[in-house]
Formats: sequence, structure tokens, C-alpha cells
Amino acid sequence: MDSQSSLKNIEQDMAKAIEQLQRDFTGIRSGKASPSLVDGLSVNVTSYGSIMKLKEIAVVTTPEARTIMVSPFDPSTIEDIDKAIREANLGFNPVSDGKVLRIPIPEPTEERRKELAKTAKTVTEDTKVRIRACRKDGMDLGKKMKADNILTEDAQKDFESSVQELTDKFVKQADDSFTAKEKEILTV
Repeated sequence: MDSQSSLKNIEQDMAKAIEQLQRDFTGIRSGKASPSLVDGLSVNVTSYGSIMKLKEIAVVTTPEARTIMVSPFDPSTIEDIDKAIREANLGFNPVSDGKVLRIPIPEPTEERRKELAKTAKTVTEDTKVRIRACRKDGMDLGKKMKADNILTEDAQKDFESSVQELTDKFVKQADDSFTAKEKEILTV
């Protein structure tokens, strides 16, 4: 394996950590309606006798900034969906009209906002740990390639320098993402 393809793999692993951070952030609600708050919920559909993901049995949309609308493909599943949302302990109280569920998203309290910001910080730190683990793997790989005479000593230093640059770039992305998410959470 040469140093360029190794760097590419390290960069891809670090990018995956950032992608996971973005996915994790969608689950941290800021008071704005988002389909991702509920579309991953599991619903025990009694008429089908199976447990399914909400997004498999309904269309989840946000017609307004503070409302999530769930439109089941089969109206007979609406009570099962309502029950699943209430049992998920998300603090939502769906309102049914028999055809669709409307879920008003309450404004989080100041204390709740601070908790959510703390959760976002923890998720960000976990991501940075994953990025640093990729860095460690990269540094170890540089030493191994030097030991296997694939890299010269200067090439190893260049390789390790490139790994560090990637690490700095992705840690900054994680921090920037956190700053934006924190602002979104704390803005009333």
C-alpha cells in the first residue's frame, strides 16, 4: 500500500466520523420540527403483526416550523403510530384527525436547551476521539511503512505531517459543526 492511498483511506475514515456527527446532530432537537426526530421510531403494527420503522409505513413531513405531520400509507395504522410516538418519551403529544397525525413541537425550556447543548458537546467530543483514533492509526501506519522500507525517513515525516493536517482539518470541522448546532439550540 502506498502513502497516497493510505492518506486517502485515513481521510475517508475521518470524513465518516464527521458524517456520523451530522446524523447524531439531527436527533438533537432544537425546537424546530424535523422528520428525523420521529422517522426512525419503531412501530408495533398490530394489523400486520410486525414491528416496522415509521418511515416504512408513513410519510413524515414538516409543513410548518413547529409541526411534524405523519401521513400513514394505511390509515388503520394511525393508532399504532400514535402509541409508538407517545411511548418513545420524546415529550410529544400527537393529535390525530383519523387520517394524519400532527405533532406540535414544544419550545424547549432554557434548562432543556442547556442539556441539549451539553449532549451536542459530548457527541462532538466522541467524534473528535474517533478522528484522533484515525490519526493514531495513520501514524502507526507511517512507522510500519518506514520499517517495511516503503517510505524513507523524510517521506515518513511528510506522511505523518499530512496525517496531522487531516486531523486538524476534521477536528476543526467537528468544532465548527458544534458551534453552529449550539447556536441553533440556544437561540430562542
